[in-house]
Amino acid sequence: MSAPRDFPRPGRRVTDSERAAMLRVDQAGEFGATRIYAGQLAVLGDRHPHARVIAGMAAQEDRHRKIFDAMIARRGVRPTALQPIWDVAGFALGAATAAIGPNAAMACTAAIETEIDRHYAEQLDALAEDDPELAATITDFQAEEIEHRETAMAHGAEQAPAYPLLSGVIRLGCRAAIALSKRI
Repeated sequence: MSAPRDFPRPGRRVTDSERAAMLRVDQAGEFGATRIYAGQLAVLGDRHPHARVIAGMAAQEDRHRKIFDAMIARRGVRPTALQPIWDVAGFALGAATAAIGPNAAMACTAAIETEIDRHYAEQLDALAEDDPELAATITDFQAEEIEHRETAMAHGAEQAPAYPLLSGVIRLGCRAAIALSKRI
């Protein structure tokens, strides 16, 4: 027996509660990303060669978060109650991976963006034509998240210590955070 999908199948209209869950988790994810980058920059400092790259990705994530913040407010969607946890956990993840080294910080970005790309693709499949504004926003952001993953790979993500293990653990955590933020 297959596990139930978190989002509706293509061809079926998205309900208001499913759309709200999409917005809730997307806003939470972008908030978490800003905190991860803040943690990385706190450890690496602004003089590290990767700092400018990380700061550029952080600025894009902050823009994404602000757009989702506005959509949530305009549509009356309740944000996740887990935001205080994502605040601390995101910063801690960013700081911990940066403390391991700059390649581990990039491995963190690559792992998370791999999951976010998959997550956004599932949302776009489910949305189809149901919400053109949300679909366009997700499409734009997905392209930037893919750029972040490619940038992280180009800046040494795969050279991080125990890369497959580190990446796998971070991806698992990301999937758990997505599942929780949809509901709570």
